[in-house]
Amino acid sequence: MNNVTSNLNNGQPKIQAEPPLKVAIIPVTPLQQNCSLIWCTKTNKAALIDPGGDLPKLKSAIAQSGVEMEKILITHGHIDHCGEAGILAKELGLPIEGPHEDDRFWISRLDDDGKKYGINGEIFEPDRWLLHGDKVTVGDLELDVIHCPGHTPGHVIFYHAPSRLAVVGDVLFQGSIGRTDFPMGNHGDLINAITTRLWPLGDDVTFVPGHGPASNFGHERRTNAFVADHVLAR
Repeated sequence: MNNVTSNLNNGQPKIQAEPPLKVAIIPVTPLQQNCSLIWCTKTNKAALIDPGGDLPKLKSAIAQSGVEMEKILITHGHIDHCGEAGILAKELGLPIEGPHEDDRFWISRLDDDGKKYGINGEIFEPDRWLLHGDKVTVGDLELDVIHCPGHTPGHVIFYHAPSRLAVVGDVLFQGSIGRTDFPMGNHGDLINAITTRLWPLGDDVTFVPGHGPASNFGHERRTNAFVADHVLAR
């Protein structure tokens, strides 16, 4: 994020204030899952969202950023998103918040799923299960918790309204949506969550997906082959 623009204001450079939130994306596990390191620029307090694995890589990113870790946030219970979250929480002495308790089913399978996918997985109990409408804090930042079931029943996303930024896990991708053929997945629930809980946030909202490049809701409403407005209107 650039803090200085090239715009001129009455002949003088226009200096923007430090953004309240910064984010760094760290792909982890063989599935290249986007772990997000977010931090409050005012307090330097930080959280990792979905630290699924590759803990040495994540610890290196934390050290390089110079932030003070405060907690771990989880969007949903799939192995690539939270397989090693419990291990990291114990090593760093951090609480875990999320996902919604409807994903207890998936977290209870982490050991077995780890063997299946060749990814280290360890069952954990979050310090706080999250509900739709809850708030989570990172330093002075306050993020909205939005329950978006379908990919998994307990999937949540984290939205920082002042930054117009959402971390959406595997609900939505650039040009695609989350799979619903896993146990307890539901295609109708996923489409409903995207259209009734994500789209109303605004077309200008940038989102970080669980895999692949970032996009914004407006672009997906125009072009996404699964949830574009013209596709759903058929």
